Amino acid sequence: MNKDIKYFGIDISHLVFDVTDSNGNYHQFKNTPMGFKKFEKLLDFNSHCVMEATGYYHYQLAYFLLESGIKVSVENPLSVKRLIQMKLSKIKTDKSDSKLICEYAEQVEVKLWKGNSKHQTECLQMTRLLSVYTKQSTMLKNKLHGEKVLGDPSKSVLRSLKRSLKHVQIELMALEKELLVMVKQVHQGVLTRLKSIPGVGNKTALMLVVLTDGFERFTSGSELCSYAGLTPVIRKSGSSVNGRSRISKMGNQKLRNLLFMCSFTACKYNKACREIYERIVAKGKSKKLALIAVCNKLLKQAFAIAKSGLVYDGAHRSTLVEN
Repeated sequence: MNKDIKYFGIDISHLVFDVTDSNGNYHQFKNTPMGFKKFEKLLDFNSHCVMEATGYYHYQLAYFLLESGIKVSVENPLSVKRLIQMKLSKIKTDKSDSKLICEYAEQVEVKLWKGNSKHQTECLQMTRLLSVYTKQSTMLKNKLHGEKVLGDPSKSVLRSLKRSLKHVQIELMALEKELLVMVKQVHQGVLTRLKSIPGVGNKTALMLVVLTDGFERFTSGSELCSYAGLTPVIRKSGSSVNGRSRISKMGNQKLRNLLFMCSFTACKYNKACREIYERIVAKGKSKKLALIAVCNKLLKQAFAIAKSGLVYDGAHRSTLVEN
């Protein structure tokens, strides 16, 4: 903690946000641009605002403060929750939460939040909508199949389902094309090189670039694996506790799911991944554990290729050659 910095703990809800500073002063503002400006009057260059990642509610205030030149940190709610549990607090209000967030900032070295560029923000929004359309498409296909199984389905119902499915698929294809164009504008080279990795197809390469912002925010493959929640959590204590290691899952779930689906193909066509899979299974470990190891290998290959400017060369295991 820097004693010269004045921390502001912020608890945000849909309509308002509660603020408690390092001196114990409490304020409440409306979660609107007008409320943001009133809050800004309390701040100076020594101010550091700390808030939890609360779905979508924190974004507008966080970007407003960032653009105003104020230091901002957006923390994992689980970390703050652990502090509340440690204090055995019996009070759970927005005011008390803002105070605890401020105390958390004073005790822990919080990282500055950088936000996303407008390009990255739009790409992520499109990705989320693609996920919704994909789920709707699957749901409609299942419903259509279910109606046909009845043997004497209603023609009106079938027509309606087919129209809806066609419309969703058209929107899905149009949005995928638009997303691809946007990503190519900024990350054309990375996108092309990622597709040289066996087991990484067009859609996978596209999603890897979007979810990692072109790998620009990461300095090592291990850091990227941690971001995806693929790093192991070891549970050992004394002689009585020796639990099985599991992945943390405290990371980007979409990225983790994407890699897991790719791991099946990578085991067949990616030599380095296949060797890891076979070696782990030969030791008597579970196939799921082996697939997770493949996910790690794939992500590290992708990171190396994105950072080096080289493409994958299957003839030399996981080494790279100039493009």
